[in-house]
Amino acid sequence: MILPIIGYGDPVLRKVGEEVTPDYPNLKEVIENMYETMYNAFGVGLAAEQVGLPLRLFVVDTTPFSDDDDLETAAQKQLKGFKKTFINAKIIKEEGEEWAFNEGCLSIPDVREDVYRKPIVTIEYCEEDFVMKTEVFDGLIARVIQHEYDHIEGILFTDKISSLKKRLIQKKLKNIMEGKTFQEYRMKFFAKKGR
Repeated sequence: MILPIIGYGDPVLRKVGEEVTPDYPNLKEVIENMYETMYNAFGVGLAAEQVGLPLRLFVVDTTPFSDDDDLETAAQKQLKGFKKTFINAKIIKEEGEEWAFNEGCLSIPDVREDVYRKPIVTIEYCEEDFVMKTEVFDGLIARVIQHEYDHIEGILFTDKISSLKKRLIQKKLKNIMEGKTFQEYRMKFFAKKGR
């Protein structure tokens, strides 16, 4: 089922996600709905907070990035088919020299800004089997993981840009809060609740 994506300004986007237990009600369905919602919105990642659930859960599928002709063949192959569910994730380490990438977010439509992040991330997480594992990711995969991980920590990519850039996008952010934006996917806006 395609769920509405929560728009900027809703307090759920600022909540630190709660641990997910194996007996969480309908967890498999929640995850399936998140993937379906992400694909419908042409996203590469989606956190539970973005569908109104303050949980330590996010999904990633970087396949759309693999079509980028500006990337080296090895990077394209790495991105193609990378699909993973992250439950109760904890970033252990981020390393390397920070690099800029123009990020966007399904909860903040029509806003894109350069965000600096480290290129390598070590993360502990489990998938639906709840077996904890630790893995190292790099490049665009690491970038998507870091962006989605921020969501489960109550952080948005707009928190990572300069104060000048924040001032320049204030009107866009206000419009999103008020639902004055149009997207091809369903959204739920904070200022329109109860209407």
